[in-house]
Amino acid sequence: MKFLVTGSAGFIGYHLTKRLAEDNHDIVSIDNINNYYDVDLKYGRLAALGINRADIETAGSDKTIISSIFSNVKFYKIDLCDAERITALFSNGAFDIVLHLAAQAGVRYSLANPNAYISSNIQGFLNMLEAAKLYPPQRFVYASSSSVYGLNTKIPFSESDAVSQPASLYAATKRSNELMAHAYSHLYNIPATGLRFFTVYGPWGRPDMAPIIFAKSIIEEKPITVYNNGNMKRDFTYIDDVVEGIIRIISLIRKKNADVSVPAALYNIGRCGPVPLMDFIHTLEDALGKKASINYAPMQAGDVYATWADCSALERDTAYRPHTPLSLGINKFVEWYKGYYH
Repeated sequence: MKFLVTGSAGFIGYHLTKRLAEDNHDIVSIDNINNYYDVDLKYGRLAALGINRADIETAGSDKTIISSIFSNVKFYKIDLCDAERITALFSNGAFDIVLHLAAQAGVRYSLANPNAYISSNIQGFLNMLEAAKLYPPQRFVYASSSSVYGLNTKIPFSESDAVSQPASLYAATKRSNELMAHAYSHLYNIPATGLRFFTVYGPWGRPDMAPIIFAKSIIEEKPITVYNNGNMKRDFTYIDDVVEGIIRIISLIRKKNADVSVPAALYNIGRCGPVPLMDFIHTLEDALGKKASINYAPMQAGDVYATWADCSALERDTAYRPHTPLSLGINKFVEWYKGYYH
């Protein structure tokens, strides 16, 4: 099959591209490699896919870069807001599956830089939908987020729950993506599937997230800041479980059901069990062999107290349930972190 993967220099995008390449699929991957966080890490992920930084930096706007490791992987540096290039990519691609993972990430960053989220997550998402309308794939799969559950106090979070109380602009843009995808599914029969990811962690993770922030500070013997005085829970989900969940979902055969008038779907992908933040920190301390110095702080704007995925729909439709224990996932993360940063 032929895939388009957006955000291939990102955390989930890198791992998914690698898995698809190893499964011998043909992949066109794109990323704009913005500087929201360390671009060296993004280029490092691409290098692990056999995509050379020098080739990207010297390439013309339309040059195809072919992986030196996976001959079935091609890369283009493209911004989602470049509607003309996105449309041209679709017109030349004849993609079976579109995996749209690129977005402006980060809850707290959205408080200071709201325009970046409207540009990438709203206008960029619209450009992708418009291209899919003109050149329809068999399935359009996109990244949503557990943040859409916002101030919802009912747990675990189910796909059927109300999601009308976002706690951040980032969450609002992700919920907007779900509504936009539903509208295009209804209007143009695009089979769109949104994936609500829950606190993904693991090797090659984002440096703006807790695992790397905490690991760096603990190793350097600097204090870490823990919000809401540590009284928070997260459904920490290991990256390999997320990738396997995506693979299972895109393998689903579209069901012809007369009762389903709109071919749109949503799935939670989480570990299906919340972990207290302090337990997460203690597990990280054990893996690093060092204790953390902790500064406790009040709840921060945009945060939520707890996340907890109800994964029954994922398990029902794919016979898969994420299962990696936190201790195993953290040990794998720490092994990578020490090798990459130290």
